[in-house]
Amino acid sequence: MKTSTKIVLVEDHPRYRKVIEMALQAEADFELVNMFGAAEVALRNLEKALPTEHPDIILLDLNLPGMNGLEAIPYFKTATPKTKIIILTQSDKQEDVLQAIRLGASGYLLKSSTVGQIKDGIQTVTTGGASLDGKIAQYILGELKQQPAKLEIEKPLSDRELEILTLLAEGLVKKEIGDKLGIAYGSVATYIRRIYEKLNVLNAPAAVNKAHRLGLFE
Repeated sequence: MKTSTKIVLVEDHPRYRKVIEMALQAEADFELVNMFGAAEVALRNLEKALPTEHPDIILLDLNLPGMNGLEAIPYFKTATPKTKIIILTQSDKQEDVLQAIRLGASGYLLKSSTVGQIKDGIQTVTTGGASLDGKIAQYILGELKQQPAKLEIEKPLSDRELEILTLLAEGLVKKEIGDKLGIAYGSVATYIRRIYEKLNVLNAPAAVNKAHRLGLFE
């Protein structure tokens, strides 16, 4: 039996909280289980909850009173390690994007995104992908490309793995990659898992970031 995706929203603006609440409540596949206006309150709630009560997704704003979203990510990862974090913020600052990815966020969406784009982003992360706002994806390709290679990896990526990583960097999800390359979804998932293992990263944004630092992209 298919279960709904449990979501916790950490957002301090009541009006925007209401927008997201209404959007998620309209989807049978999503269940908004709680909303908090501060990261500290959300953390206390999660620390007291049983593992079976932990959400699948945390939608996390960065500009919060008290502990900001970036500071909160490691604490959320410790309190509920299986929960995936999607940043939902107004900030498209370089340092915020990179830091969130390095800390383990599985997605980075801007509040200027449409409700449909936010829903799609949640669904993508739920099914094992990574969700990047289009503007952010282009930013990563444009800005990180300038960084010189400083790292090395023990096992080089194959031509197919590099091809798939390039498509991930362009914002494509697994199904889209499979359709574009004419290979099965399961094969794409296997390639992506190998890419993560070789680069020693946990998600697609981190893989793209490290690939740029390695100079793997032309």
